[in-house]
Amino acid sequence: MMTKTRSESRKDIMTILYQINVYQVNKVDYSVDEVIDSVLDIDNEFVKDVVYGVMTYKTDIDALANENLKDWTIDRLGNTDQAILRMAIYEIVYTDTPDIVCINEAIELAKQYSDDKVKNMINACLDKIYHKKV
Repeated sequence: MMTKTRSESRKDIMTILYQINVYQVNKVDYSVDEVIDSVLDIDNEFVKDVVYGVMTYKTDIDALANENLKDWTIDRLGNTDQAILRMAIYEIVYTDTPDIVCINEAIELAKQYSDDKVKNMINACLDKIYHKKV
């Protein structure tokens, strides 16, 4: 069986984080593992690590997003946009993935799933986080 590329896996992560966010907003009981299993057809450690990482550090990730979004807050973004932004911030701050890869992957997803205004906001936010880190 072919393993997925990291890019394909990030699309799965976005879908999983989107689903979890919808459940949280609507106060629906869920299990992170069940949401992951419903999206993945094969076990994927990268996906699990990032999803659990985002869930673990969500408060810090959201604070960082809000600090770097101009005149906006992450909870005002759509569920998909929140998922993309949280995943990218998690990867930039908490993993060894090169920052530029995290940003480019997030922008590629935003090009497909977000409107231009939001894509540009995500890009600007990640760019600020990246430059503060460097």
